[in-house]
Amino acid sequence: MKKSGESISGMSNGTKVVVIGGSAGSIHVLIEVLPYLEPDSLWTVVIVLHRKAHPESTLGMLLNAYCKVPVLEVVDKMPLEKGKVYLAPADYHLLFEKDGCMSLDVSEKVNFSRPSIDVAFYSAAQVFGDNAIGLLLSGANSDGVEGLAHIAQYGGTICVQDPATAEVDFMPRQALNKLKVEHVLAPKDIAHYINKLNDK
Repeated sequence: MKKSGESISGMSNGTKVVVIGGSAGSIHVLIEVLPYLEPDSLWTVVIVLHRKAHPESTLGMLLNAYCKVPVLEVVDKMPLEKGKVYLAPADYHLLFEKDGCMSLDVSEKVNFSRPSIDVAFYSAAQVFGDNAIGLLLSGANSDGVEGLAHIAQYGGTICVQDPATAEVDFMPRQALNKLKVEHVLAPKDIAHYINKLNDK
């Protein structure tokens, strides 16, 4: 078991990942954020949203319309690439692999959700260590809070949407109540925060 604060940053491709988790009210935030993400980012953005499975889901197409960089819905064993945005598909947990790929899992729901934000955060922490950032957006349950704690334990950075700006503030407020959150961000500041990561 990896010790708190110890980094797993030795992946061959040097991947750095921002995992954004959200539920009710978070799509509006993403539509506000995605247009301002820089296409030459050194960081990969992965979005994990609570959403119902639908054979004709157009969420990926919707988000792509607002983004200057490609938004790709994840398929099993898809490799992570810098400067792209990935969307977890409905009804699958998203996991990160040490070879730089993502895998999909259909095990039981966590916090009544699949994909579970906790599962994705937990996996990102184990694989990327201090090269992982978790950002929790608007939502109505506590999914994501334990996952953020795990990212912090593994040396990563944890952030939440400012609850005052959230359509449903329960999820980010739970994180603030239980964790030492490093950044509390209004939607208008999230893209700037991610873009500035390239300067570090």
